[in-house]
Amino acid sequence: MADATALPLGYRVRLGATTHRCGDGRTLFGGTGTILRLRPAALAHLDTAGTVRVHDATSAALARLLLDRGLATPCWPGDAASAPPDELTVVVPVLDRPVQLERLLRSLGDHPVVVVDDGSRDAAAIRVVCRRHGAELLRHSETRGPAAARNTGLRAVTTPLVAFVDSDVVLAAESLVRLQRHLDDPRVGIVAPRVRGLVERGGALQRYEAARSSLDLGPDPALVQPHARVAYVPSAMLLARRAAIGDGFDERMPVAEDVDLVWRVGRDWAVRYEPGAVVRHEHRTSARSWFARKACYGNGAALLAARHGRAVAPAVLTPWTAAVTVGLLAQRRWSPAVVTVATLAAQRGLARRLDFAEHPQRAAAELTAAGLRATLLQTASAVTRHYVPLTLALAPFSARARRAYVVAAVAGGLADHHSVRPGIDPVRYVGLRALDDLAYGLGLWQGVVRQRSIGALIPLLRRRSRGDNEHPRKGMDP
Repeated sequence: MADATALPLGYRVRLGATTHRCGDGRTLFGGTGTILRLRPAALAHLDTAGTVRVHDATSAALARLLLDRGLATPCWPGDAASAPPDELTVVVPVLDRPVQLERLLRSLGDHPVVVVDDGSRDAAAIRVVCRRHGAELLRHSETRGPAAARNTGLRAVTTPLVAFVDSDVVLAAESLVRLQRHLDDPRVGIVAPRVRGLVERGGALQRYEAARSSLDLGPDPALVQPHARVAYVPSAMLLARRAAIGDGFDERMPVAEDVDLVWRVGRDWAVRYEPGAVVRHEHRTSARSWFARKACYGNGAALLAARHGRAVAPAVLTPWTAAVTVGLLAQRRWSPAVVTVATLAAQRGLARRLDFAEHPQRAAAELTAAGLRATLLQTASAVTRHYVPLTLALAPFSARARRAYVVAAVAGGLADHHSVRPGIDPVRYVGLRALDDLAYGLGLWQGVVRQRSIGALIPLLRRRSRGDNEHPRKGMDP
């Protein structure tokens, strides 16, 4: 397995933007709660900028470990050449969008393209566009959904690589180049770009979506896995190895079929998010369709829970974070004491686990502060998003429920506004974010009722952070 996933010589990785490097220089925290201590032999390969260049077995083992734990992301010193065009086929599902299809095909260059018409009313218009650009056209006589359309195209692909691109996406040629170079890592099975809005100006809703779209996963690259900072990537565009995705999408899923595919592939392959490659997508602009789409995303959580269990959990709790969450939501006189005592106990326990560090107390304080901030954000999200129907149902009868909702919505919204810096004032941003969360929460509970299963509402309980005191290579001499 080590030989099959070996990184090529010259490959570079850099510590991620959300990876915390403690003051001793050798203790790393990030990913999904991994704490990693580097031995001197490994630390020598990590430069002051947090970069590792593969040039021998030790540096390759270190780079691989950092990638697999979500602590580092690939980086390139300059532009890299893409794979030859005949190694990649682009699959485009389309339904009644000849103008958008024309725009997309014009940008794809020499790559072979398979267009799947999923029952368009004006099939002739789609046929004319495909003929003009030399694209192979397959057609469903009736609409079967995007998952089925992508699978029909996948079965026609003979190249080792396939890119699924929605017809309403605007794609620049360099985006394919940036995505393909991730496949220099033989463990990567899927890589996805950042999806930005096609229109970033206009009314408040358009500007909100430009900054906070569910398809836009932020400016930092990441390893995609459940409960990580980037837990999924949307199918607006995905580039994949055919060997990794097997038979493709689950056609029984009317929504969240892309998340299902990513999580299934992620069991055996790495899935990466590359925001350096940007595509543009036509977001919904009417309030009604926007709200309905957000609810639809929430609706998929119950379907995912039936297939992936705890991966869909709305919150991840350790004994410490559970105590902090209970203290915050209780809003009692004893709440500050509970939060303080639990946090100090967690810091003390963490310091014992970090006794190898040069300054264990300082390192523990840094990691505890990062964990506390994440817990506060998770609690706010639970109140205003995943459990919002319950919060609002209690609000008429409970002052605590009303305070919890208002504080979580306002504080969470303002923190998010400061982070993403949208082109919209804080008041309207907070309001739209609350509606966004409400739509998702209503859709989530609707799906739970429909599936007759509460799996998507049950938090994941962990005893403590994972990966403590791990080394980049077992048995490596210090």
